[in-house]
Amino acid sequence: MKKNSKIYVAGHRGMVGSAIVRELQRQGYDNIVTRTHSELDLTDQKAVEEFFREEKPEYVFLAAAKVGGIEANNTQPADFMWENMTMEMNVIHSAWKNGVKKLEFLGSSCIYPRLAPQPMKEDCLLTSALEPTNEAYALAKISGLKYCEYLNRQYGTDFISVMPTNLYGPNDNYHPTHSHVLPALIRRFHEAKVNGSSEVVCWGDGSPLREFMYVDDLASLCVFLMNNYSGNETVNAGTGKEITIKELSELVAKTVGFKGEIKWDTTKPNGTPRKLLDVSKARRLGWTATVDLPEGIRLAYNDFLSR
Repeated sequence: MKKNSKIYVAGHRGMVGSAIVRELQRQGYDNIVTRTHSELDLTDQKAVEEFFREEKPEYVFLAAAKVGGIEANNTQPADFMWENMTMEMNVIHSAWKNGVKKLEFLGSSCIYPRLAPQPMKEDCLLTSALEPTNEAYALAKISGLKYCEYLNRQYGTDFISVMPTNLYGPNDNYHPTHSHVLPALIRRFHEAKVNGSSEVVCWGDGSPLREFMYVDDLASLCVFLMNNYSGNETVNAGTGKEITIKELSELVAKTVGFKGEIKWDTTKPNGTPRKLLDVSKARRLGWTATVDLPEGIRLAYNDFLSR
């Protein structure tokens, strides 16, 4: 990308999209195109086609998505599949039809099998069953990834995909039930501290292992890959480090200043037992995450408090 290249960031108000915009601006890119949902509904095929026809972006970061935590994914599978698949297909198809030089599709590590060998390499995709609680979201993301691959193979496009691990940071969703685990914990422990509660109840038994990546690190990788990578195989985006949900809860409680007891509701699902990405591919390309988890949680808590 040149500094004056016309770059469209889809989903610029979300956590990932806003981080990509910040990173592009930090690196001196000054021709960034964005649209709010009210200005452009990405599930409206005709509107998306018209936007690409008029704007003719050269590069596209597809970060728009309907996202949620385990509860939302498990109870709204039809909504998650339709919205995500429709947005992806509309944007990717219009990008191809209008001669976009390069598109980068943002997926999720939930595309990998529930019991994939750990750490999960890019080539373990579609080798066994998905995690049932977020299967609909995963299938939508797999479809977007595969559509990019098929366009590359059939029409010679340069469309790539990136699969991030669990993300957190500025502009995260801190909803008590519809957010991902780390922002949900930040809110829960903060409210418990403010209300003087003696305990906080967390879902599951605390044993699942998870990897967490600060969203500005992901944005750095996204811009790096747009400039340095082409290929059909996706690229994992993560830190290569994992932590149990129990340890994470204790770390969040410490950061927030909650001094009560943490209890576990084992009637609630744990989700996938372990989800660690193999990030050796990104490292071989020359990129490594820089924000460690304690510092990232401190920054995320400050973001939460600023709302």
